[in-house]
Amino acid sequence: MSDERVRQENDPAGRTVERLVAAWLAETERHDPEAAGQARDGWERGALSERAAQDLATWVTARVTDTGFTEDEGPYVAGEVRITPSDKDTVHAWLRARGNAV
Repeated sequence: MSDERVRQENDPAGRTVERLVAAWLAETERHDPEAAGQARDGWERGALSERAAQDLATWVTARVTDTGFTEDEGPYVAGEVRITPSDKDTVHAWLRARGNAV
């Protein structure tokens, strides 16, 4: 396990990223196994490609499931994992901190 992965496990933001990347990779695997394999390789090496980083940023934005709105205020978004707007911001900040344009 890389030093980066150990730090993530001990950091709340890192745990959020770890949880959402796992969900993103699982979903990507169902739709594009080749892209998922490349992204997983990058993730395991500690550096996502720019394409994978952009895909993750777009995915997490599109998958926000916990909007904080009531049923009358906004739509319910079904999803396999709970993703809040704060989770989205955490992933975007994590990507930017690693030099990705988000």
